[in-house]
Amino acid sequence: MTSWKPDWTNFPALLLDFWTERHLCTLTSIRADGRPHLVPVGVALDLEEECAWVITNEHSHKVKHLSVNDKVAACQVSGRHWSTIEGTAIVMTDDVSVARAVNCYARRYREPRPNASRVALRIEVDRFLMSSDFKARDLPSPAP
Repeated sequence: MTSWKPDWTNFPALLLDFWTERHLCTLTSIRADGRPHLVPVGVALDLEEECAWVITNEHSHKVKHLSVNDKVAACQVSGRHWSTIEGTAIVMTDDVSVARAVNCYARRYREPRPNASRVALRIEVDRFLMSSDFKARDLPSPAP
């Protein structure tokens, strides 16, 4: 396993390719009782905003859990390759943020169906974890 703290201006090509190819992801949030809640989602990186986005319904359990604990992990797998984002999620309800999240989602997956209750989860990424297939030589050296 390799971990990498994001340098959004020098994003490793192999990792970026993996996070922009169409892969279903999972999002893990933490319930009030401390148990993990894991659900399938689409996750889209936003290199300009230096974050990741998930679109969801304002009444989802994901949103409810974030009011108690804002730590999340998003993971994707393709064969032996995997990568996980760890970070802090913020529920965004303003039209600009939701539209940006929908745009990022549509670029990676497809245009989502209309949803009047849609909100966006903005994930401030602390680090990426990844399978050893993403060789350390392909990643920038960690800062001292």
